[in-house]
Amino acid sequence: MAVVAVFNQKGGVGKTTTTFNIAACLAASQHPPYLIDTDPQAHLTVAFGVRHIPAERSLYSFFQQGTPLENLMLTQPSGIRLVPSSPELSKIDALFGNDPSIAKRLKDGIDKVIANARINVLIDCCPMLGVLTLNSLLAADRVLMPVSADYLSLESIHKLKLALDVLEQRLKRKFHRKVVVTRFDGRRKLSHEILRRLNEAFGEQVCRTVIKENVHLAESPMHAKDVLAFAPWSQGAADYRALTEELEQCNFL
Repeated sequence: MAVVAVFNQKGGVGKTTTTFNIAACLAASQHPPYLIDTDPQAHLTVAFGVRHIPAERSLYSFFQQGTPLENLMLTQPSGIRLVPSSPELSKIDALFGNDPSIAKRLKDGIDKVIANARINVLIDCCPMLGVLTLNSLLAADRVLMPVSADYLSLESIHKLKLALDVLEQRLKRKFHRKVVVTRFDGRRKLSHEILRRLNEAFGEQVCRTVIKENVHLAESPMHAKDVLAFAPWSQGAADYRALTEELEQCNFL
């Protein structure tokens, strides 16, 4: 069992796509995970076709009203259980930013839900370093960092590394980290150069599997389907199967 925060401070790197499709691969192998959408944009929630969730039925209610996570979970046909997000989550920093006790609330909630169960929990993180992201990182024992194959994304991962280093020092604990390259286009020299630089900087933390640019990954959420359900024969489906298998083999999942 692992609690994995899928995080990058830069948008558009495939964070939600990666969470969504790794969850689908785990469910396909009879190990459906719990998912928690901590991003007020609610992209993971919408990817499942779940829209217009009232605040009292979303993660906002967990923070504001103390509603147990289990009471908020929506069970999907695949067996995945999702704690949905709502736009009201954007208020959490203003409501609890000065409360030091809030930082471990999500960890405590997850611990109660999983208890002795052997279930993976994937947290789709908010890209901003605030109360929600701090809760996600404190709840996690692993951090998966998607990096799209472009220069600005490469710069952001170095800043993220520094932020995690500081957090580890303060918490006196280590995160098991993995970097996965997304939106990789083998025809572009830049993609290969970004991968080379990441391997030089992060070594074994970089996944061998890269997620290639694939239109089906972009299209599948429009149909409220993961890529395995939408286009099981596609390159995107093959890549996420391979990535999930790699993460399982190295005990990341």
